[in-house]
Amino acid sequence: MKLFEPIKIGRLTLPNRVVMAPMTRNRAVAGHVPTALNAVYYRQRASAGLIITEGSQVSPQGIGYPNTPGIHTAEQVKGWRAVTDAVHQAGGRIFLQLWHVGRTSHPSMQPNGDLPVSSSAIAPEGEIYTDSGMKPYVAPRALGTAEVKKVVEDFRHGARCSLEAGFDGVEIHGANGYIVEQFLVNGTNKRDDVYGGSVENRTRFLAEVTQAACDVWGPDRVGVRLSPNGVFGSSADSDRRAIFHHAAKVLDGFGLAYLHLIDFYPDDPEPAGGYILPREMRAFFHGPIMTNGGYTHEKAEATLQRGDADLISFGASFIANPDLPERLRRNLPLNPPDPDSFYGGDAKGYTDYPALEKTAAN
Repeated sequence: MKLFEPIKIGRLTLPNRVVMAPMTRNRAVAGHVPTALNAVYYRQRASAGLIITEGSQVSPQGIGYPNTPGIHTAEQVKGWRAVTDAVHQAGGRIFLQLWHVGRTSHPSMQPNGDLPVSSSAIAPEGEIYTDSGMKPYVAPRALGTAEVKKVVEDFRHGARCSLEAGFDGVEIHGANGYIVEQFLVNGTNKRDDVYGGSVENRTRFLAEVTQAACDVWGPDRVGVRLSPNGVFGSSADSDRRAIFHHAAKVLDGFGLAYLHLIDFYPDDPEPAGGYILPREMRAFFHGPIMTNGGYTHEKAEATLQRGDADLISFGASFIANPDLPERLRRNLPLNPPDPDSFYGGDAKGYTDYPALEKTAAN
C-alpha cells in the first residue's frame, strides 16, 4: 500500500504517509499552556508519519477560542517541550501549526478588550463561542500597513519559540478563514494598499509570513495549509482559482517541505466554478502535497495511487484511534469518534480511546 511507503519531505524521511491533521481540542486551560495530558495525547499518536499539532496562537491578539495553546511565552515553550520530548521518545515526528485567527475572535478574548484585527473591518457571519457562551461576531479593526509587519513578526516569534520547544518544523495555518486567508480572499480583503487589490498584493502577507518562518527554520522544515474550497469563517472570493493558483505559485518558490490542502467536506456547499482539487494544484506547486477532508482508508490509498497527493492527513479518525496507521495497515476496525468530547474537557474522549493491544486484552 502506498500509504505505508516512506516519503521524504524536506530534511525529514517519514516512515509512512498517514499524517495526524491539526485539530483544535481546547485542553490547554491555564494561560494557554500545554499540559502533561497534552503530552500523553500526542505521544499516543507518535506512529503517524508526521503529527501536526493543533493550531497554536503566535500572540495574545491571535487567540480566538478558549483553552487553545499558544506559542509565544516561556511557559508555553516549556509546556510544548514536554510534548515534543514525549513524541520523540516514542519515535515520532511533530510539526507545530502557527495560528492567528484574525477577525474570528471576540473582544472578551483580546488583550484589554480590544477589537480583533483583520485585513478589513468586515465581521464574519454568525456567532463565536467564548468563556461566557455564544456571542455575535463583531466587526474587526483593519490593520494599518505598518501594523501588518508586526503580525508578520509575531509569526516569526512563534516560529522561534517552536524551534526552542523542540519541534521538527512548523506549518503555517493559512486556511479556514483565519488571518492569512482573510488577506487572500477578496470577500474579506478590501484594502487599497500593498496588501489589497490584485492577487499579487493579496498574497503578499502569506509570502511575508512564510518567509519569516523560513528565516527561522529553513524552507525545508516549513509547510503551509490552505483551504481553496473553504467556507469556514465566511470566507469568499469572486475568483477562487485566480487567488489560490497564484498562492500556490508563490509558495512553490520557497522550496517548502509540503503544501497541505483541505480538499472539501461532504457537507460544505460546492463553490462557484467547482471544487479546486489537489491534482489541479500540482500545476502550480511542485513539492509534496498533503490533502485532508474526511478521507477513508480506501479514498486515501486511491488518491495516492493516482498521484493526486503524496500524503494524507486524518482528523477525527486519529482522535479516536491513537494507533491509526497500524489499524489501516492491517485493515482492522476503527474506534468510532465521540464528537461530544472533541472540544474541551479532560481525559475522556482525549487519551482514553483504546489501542489495539488494549482492545485485544478485553
